[in-house]
Amino acid sequence: MTSIMENLRQIELVVFDVDGTMTDGGMYYTEQGISFKRFDVRDGMGIVLLHKAGVKTAIITSEDTKIVQERAITLKIDSIIQGSRNKMASLSLLCEQYSLNLDNIAYIGDDVNDLSCLQSVGFSMSPSDAHDIIKEHVHYISAYPGGHGAVRECCDMILKAKGMSIILPEQW
Repeated sequence: MTSIMENLRQIELVVFDVDGTMTDGGMYYTEQGISFKRFDVRDGMGIVLLHKAGVKTAIITSEDTKIVQERAITLKIDSIIQGSRNKMASLSLLCEQYSLNLDNIAYIGDDVNDLSCLQSVGFSMSPSDAHDIIKEHVHYISAYPGGHGAVRECCDMILKAKGMSIILPEQW
């Protein structure tokens, strides 16, 4: 049986769910009906560091919002699939797009619509506040909740496994 660190060393693409993973899962609305989401800036830096290390990133989400599109553009996420009703089919498209095996993919998600992806990839992770069913089926449960450091922990683990845990700005 391979260790988590061995699995992490083989990761070439990290796929993120959004609501409950990159965000705290809350749906916020103003009195005018304008919606917004909260993203963690340190999670974003983890994604930037993955890119600097040559690791590709993607988002698969069942939502379809301009907010997610804008966050993905800001972070230079390599691929974004919004409005996915079958996340496993979306993950298969990413495998084809990047000519990768599932073993070369890490996936972080928090709820039942992520389960098939989490069970299929080389490394799966959930935030600490993920649904209990999800926590039973992942390789690793983050010490942090969604939107509050779980994504950064995933990124840092991959970087550490690849021997790149510290990438300073002057090395960019």
